[in-house]
Amino acid sequence: MFPLHRFSTAAAALAVVLLPASVPTAPAAAAEPATASLQTAASLQTAASLQTAASLQTAASLRTAASHARVAAAYVLPGDRVYPEGVAADPRTGSLYAGSFQDGTVYRTTPGRRVAEVFLPAGADGRRTANGLKVDRAGRLWVTDSTAGVSVYDIRSRRLLARFDVPGSGARFVNDLAIAPDGAAYLTDSARAVVYRVTPRDLADARGGRATLTPRFDLDGVLEPHEPGAFTLNGIVADPAGRFLLTADMHGGDLYRLDVVTGAVRKAALRGGDMRNADGLELQHGRLWTVHNIDNAITRWRVARDGTGARRERTLTDAKLQLPTTLVRGRGTLYVVRSQFDKGGPLGDGTPEIPFTIAAVRGI
Repeated sequence: MFPLHRFSTAAAALAVVLLPASVPTAPAAAAEPATASLQTAASLQTAASLQTAASLQTAASLRTAASHARVAAAYVLPGDRVYPEGVAADPRTGSLYAGSFQDGTVYRTTPGRRVAEVFLPAGADGRRTANGLKVDRAGRLWVTDSTAGVSVYDIRSRRLLARFDVPGSGARFVNDLAIAPDGAAYLTDSARAVVYRVTPRDLADARGGRATLTPRFDLDGVLEPHEPGAFTLNGIVADPAGRFLLTADMHGGDLYRLDVVTGAVRKAALRGGDMRNADGLELQHGRLWTVHNIDNAITRWRVARDGTGARRERTLTDAKLQLPTTLVRGRGTLYVVRSQFDKGGPLGDGTPEIPFTIAAVRGI
């Protein structure tokens, strides 16, 4: 959420054009030396021309993808100090849930209505912020509070089911979360570089009360070196097959694969870009969408089936994204939180544009 370095998507796109490609070796020819040299030169020139054309075509397709994307307001979040951060979808009802980083309010949109309603009021149950949100298959809403941990609510009754708190008294910033196919929730802590896990058994044991979060993955010694206090892990997604998680280091610009079964951690190989300033992630059908908050950008990646690498396919950079923080995808549309953190919020002075909105982004 609080990025430290900017990432230039334009430079990444330019690299697609400028990076040299290997030239295939020409087969031996039964020609005189002078003739062979001319033929080799011609072959090299043809190959180079083809490679240059292919590179230019790749760069052009990236630009075309961005130019065809459309950003428009989809839902209004009432209030003049909302500064939203998280968003989640309930596939059963078509509703979206959005959380306020400013005061912890949780909003709900309903199909056919443009203006969201307050679903959970500010400060309810001691909640100070509402960062990451997810709806699980049992109809429960998970809401992270960066200062404390995560709260789990029954959507139908709006009743608090359980709370899980960060252990100890040191720095913490519980940020985003993902729900794995087995029902376990995984939460990133941007200040501690760890991923906590809450299993279905943990939730059942804590029902009606509170418990302590347990780290499942500790990446503090794995991430690229960073200065003390830098925010690292942010967005996180779960493989639909339940094999791994992917989480982004917004400071170092890397993507990490976390093996759910063995606990192994490895850096995923990225081609065509990086994860600097990466905030929310969305994974569907082998494609990963990433919002880069202070860059006002969204990138789309093709992820390897085993999660060991990803290739950037498209980039959209648009000031109308208004410092995007998270996103969710439904029916071919990305719903993106426009935080405006840089306009009187946690990232800058100024006055936000009212109303705060969730944008619909199509074409990427």
